Amino acid sequence: MDVKQLEAFVAVAKYKSFSKAARELFLTQPTVSAHIQNLEKELDAVLFNRNNKCITLTKSGEILLENAVSILNNCKKAIYDIKEYSGKIEGLIDIASSSIPETYILPDFIKSFSSKYPDVKFSISHFDSQYAISEILNGRISFGFVGSKTSNPQIKYFDLINDELVLIAPIDLNIDNDNGYIDIDELNKLKFIMRKEGSGTRNLTFNILKEHNFNINNLNILAYVESNETIKEMVKIGLGVSFISYKSAKDYIKNNKLKFYRVKNINFARKFYFIYSKKKAFSPLENKFLSSLCEYFDIKREID
Repeated sequence: MDVKQLEAFVAVAKYKSFSKAARELFLTQPTVSAHIQNLEKELDAVLFNRNNKCITLTKSGEILLENAVSILNNCKKAIYDIKEYSGKIEGLIDIASSSIPETYILPDFIKSFSSKYPDVKFSISHFDSQYAISEILNGRISFGFVGSKTSNPQIKYFDLINDELVLIAPIDLNIDNDNGYIDIDELNKLKFIMRKEGSGTRNLTFNILKEHNFNINNLNILAYVESNETIKEMVKIGLGVSFISYKSAKDYIKNNKLKFYRVKNINFARKFYFIYSKKKAFSPLENKFLSSLCEYFDIKREID
């Protein structure tokens, strides 16, 4: 049993696919298959059920997986400790982020972290809040920055910053308002640009409106869009209005490209969160990243 065999085994267990495991490890599929076959031969045990092209762990595989992850993490820790002793901390951090954190939160923190650990690299994938959670629970991503919170006992959430949703509108569109506040019924008269399904912004908008007995089916929605930047440009040229993070819109508002409103008697406050799987066994580098993030955002890290 060697490290390469265990890495191949953990990758196949993670993706439930020999081809995907091969891509992650930069190996050929026959090489990954050979590693697994040699491991099964050495242990005299079948590690995967391979019925109907569906790959699942056997009981022996489940036992090995728990130990293999621990062994590989200990190997990573040994390498990390040696490099830390020699003054060189390096590695790759995988992050999933939804739109607003990706643009307005993550860059400043990465700049701070990179100034201390310049040899650490980052892989940042853009996912909506729901899909980011899925990727973390599947073990494909270590950390996430998201704009909505769901009730999931497997996910650890840290509050990062506060924000609010506001209604942005073209400069030349006059909406009946009281010092910047509009009645909720005014929404029925407007044409909307909305984020696509899965977006934390969209989920929060719809949920809050429903809580105030507003029928969202009455909204006149022109388009569903993935990008906040696209939404701002579409609103700017007069295609409609949209509920959007104030943090993402403030530069447009400051530069008189958009104006914004709030809805009377409705609180559209929101938070952005840092998340990870409670079952995740962190490498030393990931622990360093997590500790640095908690220090940067003044978060008290609790033991799960």
